[in-house]
Amino acid sequence: MTSPKLSFLDRLCLNADTALRTLIPGAAQATRDNPANQYDESIDQQDCRHIAGLMRINHTGEVCAQALYQGQATTAKLPEVAEAMNHAAAEEIDHLAWCEQRLRQLNSQPSLLNPLFYGLSFSIGAAAGFIGDKYSLGFVAATEDQVCKHLQDHLEQIDPNDQRSRAILRQMLVDEEQHATLALDAGGLKFPKPVKELMSLTAKAMTATTYRI
Repeated sequence: MTSPKLSFLDRLCLNADTALRTLIPGAAQATRDNPANQYDESIDQQDCRHIAGLMRINHTGEVCAQALYQGQATTAKLPEVAEAMNHAAAEEIDHLAWCEQRLRQLNSQPSLLNPLFYGLSFSIGAAAGFIGDKYSLGFVAATEDQVCKHLQDHLEQIDPNDQRSRAILRQMLVDEEQHATLALDAGGLKFPKPVKELMSLTAKAMTATTYRI
């Protein structure tokens, strides 16, 4: 059965609902079990603050991913591209919920700057989708590459004894690498190195602020 075609206004309303579920603590619900649940807590209290800062960065990254995908889905030219963006966003919700759960376990909270980053990311995604689907998909691939680098760096920083945080990051890394590959396979443009370097600088500004705020 073919799904009914949504109007632009319908899609905006759905995006508003997604924004609220993304930004309101506890609203995001994962469809997969949290990979951290199979491990007991085994970290020193003195390590909690640093780990919480890293998990806050990852949580904000997932907030940005939600906004990016929703913005792209709103302006995508081809229905199959919009569907792919929505599917990727649904998988990212798991990451969002897992990171938030881990922050609560560490007696911390998400970044206060998340609404700002959501708005900026949605605008960027919508602009990329408006320019063209190959650019939109290429932006997804380039963004996921940046996310993977952050995850790999965080895995190196987090104590091996913290199996809960590491389990979440390992599964996120697997999913993000797959999203990047799928975006390129779907016709995404492979961005040149200068563009990726600019994106990297922007990502560093985000991580520097959300680590503490």
